[in-house]
Amino acid sequence: MKLSKFSIFLPFFILLSAVTVIADDVFPGSTLYASNLQQSWNSPNRSFTLSFIQESENTYFASISYNGIPIWRAGGDRGGAVDSSAALRFLATGNLELVNGPSGSIVWQSNTSGLGVTTAALDDSGNFILRNGSFPIWTTFDHPTDTILPGQNFTVNHVLRCGSYSFHLSNTGEISLRWNNSIVYYTSSGINATDNSNLTLTSPSLSMQSVGLFSLFDQMLSSPIIMARDNDYGQVSNNSLRFVQLDCDGNMRIYSSSLNNGRGNRIVRWTAVSDQCQVFGYCGNFGVCSYDEVSFNPVCRCPSQNFDPIDRNDGRRGCRRTEEIQSCQTTVLALNNTMFLTYQPEINTDYFTASITACRSNCLTDTSCIASSSLADGSGVCYMKRSAFVSVYQSPTLTTTSFVKVCEPAEPNRPISSNDKKSDAMKIAVVVLGITLVLVILLSVCLWLYRRSRPQYDSLLSQYTFSDYASGVPVQFSHKELQKATKGYKEKLGEGGFGSVYRGVLPNKIVIAVKQLEGIGQGEKQFRMEVAAISTTHHLNLVKLIGFCSEGRHRLLVYEFMKNGSLESFLFDYSSSDKKALNWAHRYSVAVGTAKGITYLHEECRDCILHCDIKPENILLDDNYNARISDFGLAKMLNFNDHKHRRSLMTVRGTRGYLAPEWAANLAITSKADVYSFGMVLLEMVSGRRNFEVSSETNHRKFSVWAYEEFEKGNVRCILDKRLLEGDMDMVQVMRVIQVSFWCIQEQPGRRPTMGKVVQMLEGIADIHKPPPPVVVVDASVVQIAPAISSSLDLE
Repeated sequence: MKLSKFSIFLPFFILLSAVTVIADDVFPGSTLYASNLQQSWNSPNRSFTLSFIQESENTYFASISYNGIPIWRAGGDRGGAVDSSAALRFLATGNLELVNGPSGSIVWQSNTSGLGVTTAALDDSGNFILRNGSFPIWTTFDHPTDTILPGQNFTVNHVLRCGSYSFHLSNTGEISLRWNNSIVYYTSSGINATDNSNLTLTSPSLSMQSVGLFSLFDQMLSSPIIMARDNDYGQVSNNSLRFVQLDCDGNMRIYSSSLNNGRGNRIVRWTAVSDQCQVFGYCGNFGVCSYDEVSFNPVCRCPSQNFDPIDRNDGRRGCRRTEEIQSCQTTVLALNNTMFLTYQPEINTDYFTASITACRSNCLTDTSCIASSSLADGSGVCYMKRSAFVSVYQSPTLTTTSFVKVCEPAEPNRPISSNDKKSDAMKIAVVVLGITLVLVILLSVCLWLYRRSRPQYDSLLSQYTFSDYASGVPVQFSHKELQKATKGYKEKLGEGGFGSVYRGVLPNKIVIAVKQLEGIGQGEKQFRMEVAAISTTHHLNLVKLIGFCSEGRHRLLVYEFMKNGSLESFLFDYSSSDKKALNWAHRYSVAVGTAKGITYLHEECRDCILHCDIKPENILLDDNYNARISDFGLAKMLNFNDHKHRRSLMTVRGTRGYLAPEWAANLAITSKADVYSFGMVLLEMVSGRRNFEVSSETNHRKFSVWAYEEFEKGNVRCILDKRLLEGDMDMVQVMRVIQVSFWCIQEQPGRRPTMGKVVQMLEGIADIHKPPPPVVVVDASVVQIAPAISSSLDLE
């Protein structure tokens, strides 16, 4: 079956072979000279040339080029550099040799002597072939350097190299980028790969297709796995070539180049590592990679004055300590918004859970530790690096604090005479007297100004005391910066009760979601205090608050961008053709993750934070479909002591199907209101329907009421989303989720479990008793649908 499906793609390769034109023959005895850059061996259509190219004043390479762009080099970028005296010789023995200098020392060779090679040719696909008659003996396609062309098969035996970086294909079909052939900083199994990670492939090979797909082929695959798709996929030009190239900055890219666009021009169509600063070693040892705010380009610098650049003209060469730590008393230098790149598993790096203080002190006392980073993402992970090479990444959006060992400043060590002591005492007295006089004058002036314009002083004070409210302060953006990042708020992602959300991109290429708040009347100081409180929350299931803007009338919050959007779009948006239904495993994972995030807000923060708007629209999914709660804490911005504000919250939110009965009854609002909302979301995740849905299928009753009746009858499958019935389901998990949902939507808050208990029930740690019937909230009244069933179960 698989082989027959694979045979569908055979005509593609036959056609590709058919369009390859027989090239102009090159015969033994032919030679190319570096001193004559106009001399070349050409393909029949003159698109490709084999010639010498000059890269610097006296550095040359024998290279195959397309439109002036090198796509193969004899000897690669490391071993193929020669001077102007070099020559590429096709010998009578059949060997192709790159020689250098008057002595004719061999720099690189094809090792084809004695194999009967009679001719050589560069064909229209860019492949240079040494032949015995019509039989190929050696080809550049079988010996790639840094590029993969259409029609070229890249296998596990091949490696692309450029500088310290290399590209590999494994036997399982995984591709990877490596630094120094050791640190793996990028891997991919393909954008359309299956969930089966135990594929056993016979002879996997990669191929760049002319239409813009970089694909994995193997006879064990029913269809190719697309490893990358360029952003111009399918828009093919007859004069355009698409190719994959490993650049010496450590990134792999898909390029397109057209003969009509000018010699040497190429366009980036896809990039493996979207954030260039996360390429390991990009700025060399101890070099700090960040982004220029004007050009948005990555720049390299040294961490502090304790380091000097190795080459002041080339920041990518890295930095070295001004004084080696082996010969001095050491201390640690703190680097905010900075992390030392590490890719697991990495040798000479230890991982453990520790506070930021312990992460610092452990590195200081460990003689083998070079640097450490404390992750502020809710995991509490600290990692210590013991290797001599450290790659540094800095960004204002990073909450990570890092530490690097440096030498303590040396104290002067000379005898101090009595005259010196008297002189020093006089100097100190004069300085103290002068400082005291200046302070008295300044204090007098400040008090006078304060009394003259107290209102103006208060408004300024609120702008400059934000750092007093919390540690780990988010980034403060200007409104102009956010306008530029969002291109004038051009791309709207969604709209909610508190405002609209727009997509944006920061200078370091990080994608963000910017929320324009509306209808929030706090003053400057109160708004900043609330943002500071939210910024102290760090959990794996909460969307990270990157920063804020409080400028004039503008109130904006900047969050990390979630590529997969909201849970709502997967459960209810049937109109979007590119949205696939979430399988049960993903839904169950989202349910548990959401519960853990709410538990963190209720029980693990310094102050209990009520979300007050738990619904599918506020549960976002990251690239791996992990739940990330958004808009947490925004409800705290409303004044809950004011009755009108509390009533207006129900109107502003506009999602009455998730409101607990105590809202309608005008009772005190506690964390159990979030539990109720979460229970309604659980029911929707199981059913794929809105909890307030009324239809003939539900006998024109509220869905939550009808669902409980069917649950009582044992008709669980009719409650389930029909799309789930097509895949695998764990019915034990399904029953747990359904029962937990009914416990959460109980009328009396005291009967609802805490969110910590909900997590235990969902994971099967705590037993679940049969839940009583839920209630229906109609306008401002609470109507019970069945007599309450007494229960002695304590869920607190």
